[in-house]
Amino acid sequence: MEKPFGFIVIDKPAGLTSHDCVNRLRKVFGIKKIGHGGTLDPSVTGVLPIAIGDATRLISYLKGSKAYKGIIQLGSSTNTDDMQGVVIQSKRWPIISENNLNKLLENFRGEILQTPPMFSSVHVKGERAYKKARRGEKFDLNPKRITIKRLNLISWSQNKGELVIDIDCSKGTYIRSLARDIGEKLGCGAYLKNLRRTKAYSFNENDSILLPDKSELYIERKKPKILNPKNFLKHLSSFKLISETELISWRSGRKVNFQDNAKRLKLTRGNKDEDNEKYILVFDQRNKIAGIAELEEDFTIKPKVVFNAIG
Repeated sequence: MEKPFGFIVIDKPAGLTSHDCVNRLRKVFGIKKIGHGGTLDPSVTGVLPIAIGDATRLISYLKGSKAYKGIIQLGSSTNTDDMQGVVIQSKRWPIISENNLNKLLENFRGEILQTPPMFSSVHVKGERAYKKARRGEKFDLNPKRITIKRLNLISWSQNKGELVIDIDCSKGTYIRSLARDIGEKLGCGAYLKNLRRTKAYSFNENDSILLPDKSELYIERKKPKILNPKNFLKHLSSFKLISETELISWRSGRKVNFQDNAKRLKLTRGNKDEDNEKYILVFDQRNKIAGIAELEEDFTIKPKVVFNAIG
């Protein structure tokens, strides 16, 4: 029987941690080697990529931004910057037109510096920030450079003080911090009221499925369909091993030289990402993923991740 290998995209429900979803799927597939591709807070719903089996070793090679749809509530600030926290200040929000609100959002588009929430998983002197915050400790967090590729105002309710936004952003962006900073810019405070992730890397809502119910009987035909990893690693160039000798060499961790036929390397065009040029997705003779290689200058690929037998 083939070992399960690939990705599943869960539409994460509210109330569960990302790790809860991983644990559920470990029971579904009867294996421990399962991991998620980016934590979502328990209150956040939406796209959660989960790697099954040896595909966990491919998570770090995924690329792409993340997209969200969120509701920001003006007029109150909380200690967690979302509705899970305690209100620490309240003010009446200003009367502002949708047009002027959209102009204000321009301050947050593009490359900006953003300070993470105090209740976050950022390390502070070897300890998670949220642990210090829970104890009431005072500390500072360093701002981080992030990129907000898209920030659209979907709607604005003057009566409710709610703005609905659509955002596409780089890894490491905190939408809670964005809500807080928008509130500070308006002088009335704000917190994140609701959030749904609509995209993570190359995974989107169309790929997602509901988390299997824990009461289901996990017979083979009821297990969720596992998606082929190569569909989500198209940003990487590729290389195919063409002989058993090359395959044995590859699985032994030895370099493979292709100087006699440089065209074997299929380069990905139109992407200037340095990692995309450096790392290569390697296939065996049956077009199964054999692993990830690092491209060297002398027409040589060096094994970085080796799968001895997939499928």
